[in-house]
Amino acid sequence: MPLAVALAFLAGSADSIGFLEHSQLFMSFMSGNTTRFGVAASSFDWSGVTRFGSTIALFCFGAFAGTLVAAWAGRWRLSVLLGAQAVLLSIGNLLPEASDAFPLHAYPVVLALGMLNATLQDEAGRSLALTYVTGTVVRFGTGLANMVLHKPAPSFWLQAPLWAGLTLGAVAGGFIQKALGPDAFLVPAALSASLAVAGIILTVALPGSGYVSNERSAQPDAHPDAPATAR
Repeated sequence: MPLAVALAFLAGSADSIGFLEHSQLFMSFMSGNTTRFGVAASSFDWSGVTRFGSTIALFCFGAFAGTLVAAWAGRWRLSVLLGAQAVLLSIGNLLPEASDAFPLHAYPVVLALGMLNATLQDEAGRSLALTYVTGTVVRFGTGLANMVLHKPAPSFWLQAPLWAGLTLGAVAGGFIQKALGPDAFLVPAALSASLAVAGIILTVALPGSGYVSNERSAQPDAHPDAPATAR
């Protein structure tokens, strides 16, 4: 739970910073970008269609690439994924701003947050909702109902802390952006790098831990019958 909440905080802060820095473009909230994509399409705003469509596609590619990297890295997936995300969060300011249709300086952050969703999973092998809260709120609500009916899934107890982590991260990101401007992304990058170091320590010190190895560790959202790609 502490690691998941820390990652949700990281995602919330990066999304908040990106929203303020990049003209209200969501870095990880693809539902919002999808709505804005639809509005742009209905208004024949092709610059907006390209802006939001490319962001959605890149975020999806990040989840795709993150899952493959996790499978390749095996028990080192935490440190490898978090290290890659730290690099991506750091290099956005090195790219040109380009045009509104192609916000190149935002793309590394979007890619990093897409990869973040392949980092952890619940007991059913589903990716944990680390960068968005709709699924978290839904699972919390259905979990409350299941408490009345019988008992909720074990992952129910993580939903409220995840929401709190993402929310606090978004608040912190707003303050950080006001203080640092474009350099604000270095703060979530530093947090990601610190968590990557923690991942290395966990892997070495607790090789049998669920953080490091389980039958679904390298393939979140895979079919339950799928063999583990790495342990």
